[in-house]
Amino acid sequence: MTSEQEYTLEQVKTTRIASDDIDKTFRSSSIDLISAALGGKILAFSDEWFAEATNLLTPTPPIRQPGKMVYTGAWYDGWETRRHNTEPFDWVIVRLGVASGTVEGVEVDTAFFSGNHAPSISVEGCFNLNDEEVVSWKGGRGQWETILGNEECGPSQRFGWRLAEPKQKQYTHVRLNMYPDGGIARFRLFGHAVPVFPEDKEAIFDLAAAQNGGVAISCSDQHFGTKDNLLLPGRGKDMGDGWETARSRTKGHVDWTIVRLGAPGYIQNIVVDTAHFRGNFPQKVKIDALEWKESGEPGADAAGWTEIVAPSKCGPDQEHDFQSGIKDKVASHVKITIIPDGGVKRLRVFGKRA
Repeated sequence: MTSEQEYTLEQVKTTRIASDDIDKTFRSSSIDLISAALGGKILAFSDEWFAEATNLLTPTPPIRQPGKMVYTGAWYDGWETRRHNTEPFDWVIVRLGVASGTVEGVEVDTAFFSGNHAPSISVEGCFNLNDEEVVSWKGGRGQWETILGNEECGPSQRFGWRLAEPKQKQYTHVRLNMYPDGGIARFRLFGHAVPVFPEDKEAIFDLAAAQNGGVAISCSDQHFGTKDNLLLPGRGKDMGDGWETARSRTKGHVDWTIVRLGAPGYIQNIVVDTAHFRGNFPQKVKIDALEWKESGEPGADAAGWTEIVAPSKCGPDQEHDFQSGIKDKVASHVKITIIPDGGVKRLRVFGKRA
């Protein structure tokens, strides 16, 4: 152990979040800043002998395949290091999937790791535009600042911590430290993207994109695929990374998702993408917008929603480009309504900042 590694983490006040409450605590107000689906990337790690560090950022829940063996031993859907670490901790360095972000909370999931789970973890962060410099710090002090102090973990469960005072500082990279070694299935860093907007105020860009600060704050249903997927980059790989609701059985049923835009703006056009949804796309889609000036977030029935795209027919596996019916009114939120139900891969809300 080098003297550079012998340092004390800052004590950070946190609230422990019960595993069943993690999603509802964070996913209506923030995003996972390091998700692989958003562009989060593993830059370096101390060891990954038993299972690859890249698994940590997989957006879907961990899976188990009992009896499956590989060269190194039992197969695990997570990150697992060798036994008998001679250093104080194993570590993995992650670059956020957004330009930078502020942090509200952390989740570490040790699903299916029992007897080989991480006894405790900590998380540190930095703001640095040079990946090579960040990687050069490895397990040393570098310019790392404590985000989450040393916290105990247990076998095969989700652990969540909400920062008592959410970090206002922006971070580009984080380091997950595992004491002294073991296995972790998933690592989530919940917070808010701090986008780099175009300098030209007349520039048209996607106001709803997660990388630009958009957040899907609520929905009527997300039985098969989550609302957060709507705002991810790209067109995805299959139906699993879109938003899909349960089949409805009642006349007049609709489903909806509300999105807080990354910046209030003047909406010009909307793209609704049904990529990979071929027998389960919505019959029609409708878009409403509003400028919300009250505290909290608007509900589906809040006063002020204005229709900007009338109910319009959808088709399978394609992008639908709709012009906004109102281009000169500021909007802070949009609501996509699918009629009566089904799946949508992505929602793009193109406009210029107000």
